[in-house]
Amino acid sequence: MVSVPLLLTLSRILLGPVFLVVYLYYQELGITLAWLPYILLFLAALSELSDMFDGALARKHNKVTELGKLLDPMADSIFRLSVLLAFTQGVIQLPILLVCVFFYRDTIISTLRTVCALRGIALAARLSGKIKAVIQATVGFFILIMMIPYSVNCLDVEVLRAVSFYSVLIAAIYTLFSGTEYVIANRSYIKKALSFSK
Repeated sequence: MVSVPLLLTLSRILLGPVFLVVYLYYQELGITLAWLPYILLFLAALSELSDMFDGALARKHNKVTELGKLLDPMADSIFRLSVLLAFTQGVIQLPILLVCVFFYRDTIISTLRTVCALRGIALAARLSGKIKAVIQATVGFFILIMMIPYSVNCLDVEVLRAVSFYSVLIAAIYTLFSGTEYVIANRSYIKKALSFSK
């Protein structure tokens, strides 16, 4: 049977597309602009709570698995990237190239971790990666909160877009730093794992 922590992780993967659909097609779903930020905040909070509880439950009930270790950061990336991709459309209009920074960083790191895991080498999570996740989540919540005054005509759309852009830019810069730091810190293990695949 699938454990509860794993189910929570899988549910977080599904929340990403749900967020995208709600953000992009809220009118077709019968959701008003005034309600949209609150619904999106609920989905984002649900994802973060799921992330918090799946790890705690897995450790408490000794349900930590190799699959869970791989899927957990992947689920985080899928949801947060879904949020950022959604923000390239609609009212926020983030540049797609800016969002690509997050996509390529997470793809490269996930690929390296998977290759190393297949070779029996576990790459430990870095503090910079955890800080990166907190910054990304915080920026997502910040933009959604800023959408509240916009939704009731108390904030100009140009201001909302500018604030969103610069906050995501800061997150992107730190994301690049954390990815570089991760590779440098684990370069000997990565080199060893990649040499096996030749």
